[in-house]
Amino acid sequence: QVQLVESGGGLVQPGGSLRVSCVASGFTFSNYEMRWYRQAPGKERELVANITPTGGNKNYADSVKGRFTISRDNTKNTVYLQMNSLKPEDTAVYSCNALWGWTRYWGQGTQVTVSS
Repeated sequence: QVQLVESGGGLVQPGGSLRVSCVASGFTFSNYEMRWYRQAPGKERELVANITPTGGNKNYADSVKGRFTISRDNTKNTVYLQMNSLKPEDTAVYSCNALWGWTRYWGQGTQVTVSS
């Protein structure tokens, strides 16, 4: 049974930091590109960051570049998103996505709220 389970979301003040995690099971994690998406109420889903299977290549949306860092630990079947210097506009549901060819898996998402 394939599962992607996110955790680590919550409420944080502007300028603060948060790390969200996504634990995978039921498939060969190390074969898959991993992505973090976010979706705020009333807005389209946005690709935030992606990382290749070995972690050798990472890409970021312009809106988070220099503030967010994606990483993965293939021994733990886990992908992380470290978020620093958070802004109110970063408020969204953050979901992880596994991609390999035409195969895609999604997690249920974790809420991140940036507010004072």
